[in-house]
Amino acid sequence: MRRGVALAIVSLIILGVPASAAAAKSKLRLTSPAFEHRGEIPDGFTCDGASENPPLEWTGAPKGAIEMALTMEDPDAPGGTFTHWVAWGIDPTSGALPEAELPAGVIEGEPPYFGPCPPAGETHRYKLTLYAVDTPIELEGRISTIDDLRSAIKGTVPAKAKLVGRYQREVDTA
Repeated sequence: MRRGVALAIVSLIILGVPASAAAAKSKLRLTSPAFEHRGEIPDGFTCDGASENPPLEWTGAPKGAIEMALTMEDPDAPGGTFTHWVAWGIDPTSGALPEAELPAGVIEGEPPYFGPCPPAGETHRYKLTLYAVDTPIELEGRISTIDDLRSAIKGTVPAKAKLVGRYQREVDTA
């Protein structure tokens, strides 16, 4: 195994590719300045607040990415995984989506952003997945669902990243 890796590096050096470049692979990473991975999502981004989309930031988009797509799901929903957001047409070079307002060119499918809203007293996880896509996504805007998006990007995703937030609604004791 080690010999194979060494031969690959030597071959890349001979071909003019530095070993450091061969070893350095872009790693897509998704974060939010509003909450940490596996942290609590603030009320303003939920049904208990303004239900505005949270700010998101990413690094490590692959060079061949021509757009990004984004989904948000609640795998803990009582009836099975519930989709909270479907969006695409996101500029991979921007490195961010602002809070509450999406840039021109971003298309939301069905549903547009719908903030976390678990049953009172339950903590749910909300999984945001950012997909780097190397082929244009051709979908019909608001009528396109998460399944439509996944079908449209199948085989065109060189990288993806996840960010998980948690939210629990207060139990009404009145």
